[in-house]
Parts: sequence; C-alpha cells; structure tokens
Amino acid sequence: MQFWNRRQAILGAIAVGLAACAPSKFRRYNGPEVTRVEIHKGARKMYLLHHDKVLKQYDVGLGAAPVGHKQFEGDSKTPEGLYYIDRRNPNSNFHLSVGISYPNPADRAFARAQGKSPGGDIFIHGQAGKHMGRGRGRDWTDGCIAVTDREVEDIYAMLRLGTPVAIYP
Repeated sequence: MQFWNRRQAILGAIAVGLAACAPSKFRRYNGPEVTRVEIHKGARKMYLLHHDKVLKQYDVGLGAAPVGHKQFEGDSKTPEGLYYIDRRNPNSNFHLSVGISYPNPADRAFARAQGKSPGGDIFIHGQAGKHMGRGRGRDWTDGCIAVTDREVEDIYAMLRLGTPVAIYP
C-alpha cells in the first residue's frame, strides 16, 4: 500500500512539473504601443502600427467571399471601414482571438433597411495553417481575419481594447 501511495505522489509531481514546462499561448509585449491596425484586403496584409511606423506585418486570410464590404449575416465577407478592438477571447475555437467592433451603427442601419441582420462576431484569429491546407484556400473564414496560431499569440499580446482598426478593400 505504501509503495502505491509513493508511486502516485511521484507521478503527480512529474505531471505538475511537465505542465509547468508546457509552452503558453500567452505572450508578453513590452514594445511601442500599437496605435492603429490596418488591413488591406486586396493585398491580404495586416499591419500593426505605432503612429506611422509599422511594428509588424502579417499575411492574412479573409472571408470566403473576400471582395466587397460585409453587409449581412452569412455573406462570408470581411467588413471594410473603421472599427476598433472591442473584446479579447482567450478561449477561442481558433486558438486566440481579438474582436473587431463590426457592425458599427451604419452597418446596422443598412442591414435593418434591407430587413436583414448585419451579422457580427468578426475577429482576428488563429489556425490559418490548420484550415488553409485542407482545400479551403487562402480565404476560408466566415468574414474574420485569419493568421497562424503563433502570429495571433503576438497580436493578442500587442493589441489593447479600443485600438482603431481600418479595413480597406
């Protein structure tokens, strides 16, 4: 009986030690503040800027229907316009994600005038590598902006709530 308890204690200590050594998806960032995010849909590029200086740039995947502004729920388009970072999701189904404030009041008014929902839940998120290799192509989201998991870890650390996001055609 004593052997069994000692064995359980040793195995428990090893498990705790291994868990402590596991890499975290949460990174730290101590550089210049990101004052603006620009997404250029046509070039499939995202830039994190400190005023006019590019701090980081990323290749991105977009909604499965990448041309044009998102207007309605289910249209698979990525929005265009001025938004801001409005939430952070550490438990995202896409590794990590930061929310973009779509729909804005103009988006809601347009959709309402058409008798439709504008949709929502637009994020910058990870897992691009997992989806792009499976016949889904470069643009595979329902309207979000996709990067690799490693990239979204950096983005998640760098962006703060309220950071402006400009999305261009």
